[in-house]
Amino acid sequence: MSLKTIAVLDDVDLKDGQMKEVSFEGEGKVLVYKLGDKVHATSAFCTHYGAPLAKGVLTADGRIVCPWHGACFNVCTGDIEDAPAPSALHSFKTKVADGKIHVTADSSHTLKANMSRPPKLLSPGFLSGGRGVVIVGGGSGTFHAIESLREHGYSGNITVLSKETYSPIDRTKLSKALITDPAKIQWRTAADLKIKYGTTLRTGVTVTSVDTSSKQVVLDGGKEIISYSKLIIAPGGTPRRLPVEGADLENVYTFRGIEDAKKVDAAAQEGKRMVVIGSSFISMELVVAVAKRKLASIDVIGMEEYPFEAVLGKEVGKGLKKYHESQGVKFHMNSKVDKIVPLETDSSQAGGVVVNGETIPADFVIMGVGVAPATEFLKQSGFELESDGGLKVDEYLQVKGFDGIYAIGDVAVYPQHKTGESRRIEHWNVAGNHGRAVGKTISGDPQPFVKVPVFWSAQGQQLRYCGLGSGYDDIIINGNPDEMKFIAYYVKAGNVVAVSSMQNDPVVSKASELLRLELMPSPEELRAGKSILDVDISGTGAKARVESA
Repeated sequence: MSLKTIAVLDDVDLKDGQMKEVSFEGEGKVLVYKLGDKVHATSAFCTHYGAPLAKGVLTADGRIVCPWHGACFNVCTGDIEDAPAPSALHSFKTKVADGKIHVTADSSHTLKANMSRPPKLLSPGFLSGGRGVVIVGGGSGTFHAIESLREHGYSGNITVLSKETYSPIDRTKLSKALITDPAKIQWRTAADLKIKYGTTLRTGVTVTSVDTSSKQVVLDGGKEIISYSKLIIAPGGTPRRLPVEGADLENVYTFRGIEDAKKVDAAAQEGKRMVVIGSSFISMELVVAVAKRKLASIDVIGMEEYPFEAVLGKEVGKGLKKYHESQGVKFHMNSKVDKIVPLETDSSQAGGVVVNGETIPADFVIMGVGVAPATEFLKQSGFELESDGGLKVDEYLQVKGFDGIYAIGDVAVYPQHKTGESRRIEHWNVAGNHGRAVGKTISGDPQPFVKVPVFWSAQGQQLRYCGLGSGYDDIIINGNPDEMKFIAYYVKAGNVVAVSSMQNDPVVSKASELLRLELMPSPEELRAGKSILDVDISGTGAKARVESA
């Protein structure tokens, strides 16, 4: 390690509540912050996808939020505050002398755009033997639970039981880029999880039941039993298939994991005809992913008038529909599938989808119609499932009626912070933040889940969204969705409850913090032209408001 102390900025050039990206002797970048009379410095780029944090959102309670996907870090320590950040930032020593801000750093830690520090692993060592934390599932919630457990001092065993045959991956890359090699998108290798995190990863195994009285998880119908002290249920979802004739033909695909990506990637070749059933996030991301492959046709079947309408509204949906149509996509909206018909020459293969009496020819079909919680294995284990298969949890994500058993991600029906609504949200980032909260709770610092859900989607431009609760009464739109450049504010009962945007970063990151702090401007102020980017939540004047929120 080669530490250097360098004057990076005049003290007068950094005001309270400001941050600046500065050069570290030409060898890289650091981000310098001033909160009150304290100066802090971290590495300058988000550890998720390398976004410049200087373009993000700083808060008076010491949070820096990525402008792209809502990842959040502590400016004093570099620690992760919120997913999807997979690693913490480097934190550098600072001092003010002779009117200059000096930063002490190892220059090798500033060179790469998203250079991150190794996990702290606060425990002095990992215990072997005895009961520990068992996690069922191998997705976002699992990865972030492991990271959070270790960073917050949990030193017991961690065992992961996953149906998948690979380490936790960045699943968002599957629908957005059709990645087919898990090694390219895994967050940590099995070896890293074992050596650096003291975690045993069991892949390709199926949990068939849980014996809550003896605190044991049963694998493969009784072939193996694993004991636990704490159990995290994080199995994710099972893609739904419409109950229509032909739904099980060989080239009718659902989409969830690597194997699904391989099938769609192999099928989506030049000259082929793709029919997509469903017009929300997974479906439309796949449309974007294959749009440049010179397919003969891409047809999308949706139940609403416009894609994304239920979440984003008609006007935004109309703008996104217009973009996709410009890329050659044909929509069949306000429609439902009658049946899927086989080829005349091969009864095992779909040849078309019948909608409103019309047959749309297809070489392959994708059903993007949501997922069901993967909780079948709990039905005989004394758990009370909701009508949709979800598991009801309290504000600490603990399953109702079971001490030391938590449910996170797609299966968790949790009380939404601020609104109290029961929500089950199928999104990577929500699962990750569930895992982080549970990791902290099990480590001895009970952590209610209070994160504002943040979503993103590649739709020609990057679509951002954050929101609390479901539904809205009115929408305020600045900009033009037809030009893929807008901000939309969703109003319910007189309050802004959600925000979406395109080409207006870091509006949604700022909105997520304003919703967290209950400092979102009123609909009347927004209609009068107020910009949420002008709301001060980082300076001295904002400190009392932020800390009391």
